[in-house]
Amino acid sequence: MLLVVGRIGRAHGVRGDVFVEPLTDEPDVRFADGSVLTTSSNTKLTVEFAKWHSGKFVVHFVGVDDRTLAEQLKTIQLSVEVDPAELPDDPDEFYDHQLVGLVVRLEDETEVGKVKEVIHLPAQDLLAVTTPDAREVLIPFVSEIVPVVDVLGGFITITPPPGLLNEEEAIEVRDEI
Repeated sequence: MLLVVGRIGRAHGVRGDVFVEPLTDEPDVRFADGSVLTTSSNTKLTVEFAKWHSGKFVVHFVGVDDRTLAEQLKTIQLSVEVDPAELPDDPDEFYDHQLVGLVVRLEDETEVGKVKEVIHLPAQDLLAVTTPDAREVLIPFVSEIVPVVDVLGGFITITPPPGLLNEEEAIEVRDEI
């Protein structure tokens, strides 16, 4: 199974280096010297070296030795092959493929829907959940709202604030205030 670990940004310098937006909590591991990454166009790139420069991640790939070649890589997604059963070292971290398809339910076990996708935003991640009536609800993936993730059990328990799941709840709360 392929796991997305980064997105190539603009070229850095004239020797083929590129900025990479890491989409992993382990960029130093996933982009270690000699790592082979699969691109969104299904080609392979081998990491020659990677380093942090002024708070940004810079990677040089084998065979990409000038700025022109580096600029052609812009916006390409990078993935690595992982065992589908592999879990991150941190018990509070999950790979997207482990969350997609899980049943989302309230603490009283009322089903809310199923995780359709995980949306990664700069501030926080969101779970896109498809409800039984085919609506899509975006749930912030933070411990206050998502206290339980049981990958092996096949479910996620949420404690949504009023109005997160439907507008009627939000109106009721505003009326009470």
